[in-house]
Amino acid sequence: MTQPEPSPIAPSGLGRRERMVLAALAALLALGLFALRGGLQPAAPLQQLARQSLDLPVALSDGRPTLVEFYADWCEACQAMAPAMETIAQQHRDQLDVVLLNVDNPRWQPEIDRYDVNGIPQLELFDASGEAVGRALGARSGSELEALSSALIGANPLPELAGLARQSPLSEGQASGAATAAATLTGPRSHG
Repeated sequence: MTQPEPSPIAPSGLGRRERMVLAALAALLALGLFALRGGLQPAAPLQQLARQSLDLPVALSDGRPTLVEFYADWCEACQAMAPAMETIAQQHRDQLDVVLLNVDNPRWQPEIDRYDVNGIPQLELFDASGEAVGRALGARSGSELEALSSALIGANPLPELAGLARQSPLSEGQASGAATAAATLTGPRSHG
């Protein structure tokens, strides 16, 4: 009897060559994902500034003027302003506090409500005693941020800029008292 010739049977596992090809593909895939997710790049300027920021109560009580930006990571205007904000923070480190608060972080909801944030970027401007002196809505150029910062540091009037509102020198109690008096004199049904 003749025995049939043994057929070449493929090994049950992968050969050395196939394993090397798969390992190389896996390494390339991992490297590609790593690069797409930012790789070893430092955090974005907004995130860096936010991490370096003082807590708002500390900033408002340390005797320096404060520039607060309400921002979001996805906000293109906020991202465009980030390098200029970083420059302001570095140049005026010992004269001005720069605080960034992310509107997507629920931790800042009380501040978002308190400062009536309904658009970003929104800047809140405080003098050295922690009193609100102005609010700016919308993106600001580096020169506008420098003008605002210089005015705060020098305790000077804020520059005339579109989208900039100055806070009333009246305290909240005086302002509400004046509003109540005006409402009493001329009610909504008054035709006088």
